[in-house]
Amino acid sequence: MKFKHLSLEEREKFFVWNEQGISLREIGRRLGRPHSTFAREISRNKTGHGKCSNEYLSMVYLPCQAQRKADKRGIKQRYKAPLKNPQVFLFVRENLRAGLTPDEIAGRLPLIHPEESVSYETIYRYIYSKKMRRYKYWQYLTLGRKKRMEKNGRSVHRNSKIPGSISIDLRPEIVNLRSRVGDWETDNIIGKQTDKTALSVTVERITKITLLTRLSDRLAATKRAALVRRLGIFPKEIRLTLTVDNGSENSQHQQISQELQLLMFFCHAYHSWEKGTVENQNGRIRRFIPKGKSIDDLTDKQIKEVEIRLNSTPQEMPEIFDTI
Repeated sequence: MKFKHLSLEEREKFFVWNEQGISLREIGRRLGRPHSTFAREISRNKTGHGKCSNEYLSMVYLPCQAQRKADKRGIKQRYKAPLKNPQVFLFVRENLRAGLTPDEIAGRLPLIHPEESVSYETIYRYIYSKKMRRYKYWQYLTLGRKKRMEKNGRSVHRNSKIPGSISIDLRPEIVNLRSRVGDWETDNIIGKQTDKTALSVTVERITKITLLTRLSDRLAATKRAALVRRLGIFPKEIRLTLTVDNGSENSQHQQISQELQLLMFFCHAYHSWEKGTVENQNGRIRRFIPKGKSIDDLTDKQIKEVEIRLNSTPQEMPEIFDTI
């Protein structure tokens, strides 16, 4: 039989019947609970009234106060030990060290251990909790930050400086819903600041298909050629929109739109999270190509291996794929 905490309604019924002098065994029979549950309930959740020399003058049981104490105790317990199940703890720890993200771990756990489950948010809270910081599990995360960042971005909001660009505000709402395949995002990764080379990263928003292309320089013409060559192999039906930032490498957006027959939309300045899919993938790529490592030092074979690795990683698919 699975244990279930007392509800406020049960506590109120217990209070009334107990005041009427009904025995704990009878109350337990009426509520379908062991009588020992209510013996513990009284001892754990009594509330003190009146103080004298830091001692309560009387202790009484009140349902509403008992509920508050139980809720507070539960929150505190979950905060202190979010992964108290040894099987879940070991699974999370081993897979973090193996390079999996909390999202991937949360998805794999019920597949390997059907009786267990954990949310990625619980894993993040566990990693950044005060008691666990000394173990430095944060270093196994994609970005390896010592301190967890807030989800909300900066409040800066400026218009694009690229002539003729279309604001992301005008992008069809269906793109935000992620209910179709064919909406892409692209960005550049830079190795050393002194290098002329860069790496073009283009990602499809649903399937997470990732295209990595070495750029000989950071010019707009080079970026355009890379996008046309890599995206041009896909059918028009899955080549619908492309979301970019306001970098100068995207200044030939009109030619790209014409050659690929798709619509391009520009994020607001300093709003990189508006193309969060490619930004997230950039973080994964940094595991293999750390900041400061020159793109010049990488061979085409090495770049292709990273691309294959990214495209081989299991991804969480949206509900539309359940009907296919």
